[in-house]
Amino acid sequence: MVEKEKVREYIKKTEKALNKIEMVQPERSHFKGLAEDFLEMVDAYYRDSKHFYEKGDYVNAFACINYAHGWLDAGARLGLFDTGGDDQLFTLAE
Repeated sequence: MVEKEKVREYIKKTEKALNKIEMVQPERSHFKGLAEDFLEMVDAYYRDSKHFYEKGDYVNAFACINYAHGWLDAGARLGLFDTGGDDQLFTLAE
């Protein structure tokens, strides 16, 4: 069973990660567009997670927030987002 408070913790962690990242690509770079695409996916799953959470559907909220954070981690590992070297909020490559 997915616990309400555990899901809320994951949502807060993703909120913190979203507030931490910075776009680092030059304005006309192909990678800027790619980073924006990743960020759109993060935003969509993040909003879905909050929607499901507010409806009491914690299973789908948990699934969505994990997808959102997965997109953040993927973008960080690819170098699309500057994370300030934070390896607590992000899974970074060495």
